[in-house]
This record gives sequence, C-alpha cells and structure tokens, in this order.
Amino acid sequence: MNNPVTGGKVMDIRLINIGFGNIVSANRIVAIVSPESAPIKRIINEARDQGKLVDATYGRRTRAVIITDSDHVILSAVQPETVAHRLVNKESTSAQLEERADE
Repeated sequence: MNNPVTGGKVMDIRLINIGFGNIVSANRIVAIVSPESAPIKRIINEARDQGKLVDATYGRRTRAVIITDSDHVILSAVQPETVAHRLVNKESTSAQLEERADE
C-alpha cells in the first residue's frame, strides 16, 4: 500500500481511549502505572516542571499515569488495568485484522 501523505510508507498508528474521549497513540506508550508510589509522584512533578504533563482527568482523581517514549506523562482517571486491557484488546484486534487481510 502506498500512502502519499507519509511519503509512501503506511503508518501503523493505533489509538487508545484513556477516558472521557481522550485518545493516545498506543505505539508511544512505555508504561501504565498507578500514581500512588513516591517515585511516580516525583516523575509527575518533574513532568509538570518541564511542561510535559498532560492532565486528562477532567478534575477527577488520578488513577493511572501513562508514560510515553517522548517523556510526556499523561494523567488518566481510568484504572491502569482498564487502560492496559484496552491496549491488549486493540493489539489483538489489529493482529486478527492483519491475518484476515493476508488471506
């Protein structure tokens, strides 16, 4: 498949809902963790200081902290297990679609 927008390369972008209609590129996620521990709280504060914190909680309690490969830190009001489950389901669905396309 040739895509003129990406210079002939087909980009495999997977998106994941992290709550309240907020979408993140699943390909960029490095970790999904709970915000309870002191090291994670330090990571959140450092990201805030560097301007790399994205608060997607809509004023609700932070339940998951998503760390990306660009060192951005995203706060979500959805449980880490829920985000991870959505990520796994998205990947397995994509794999099934690729298998069907190859047939």
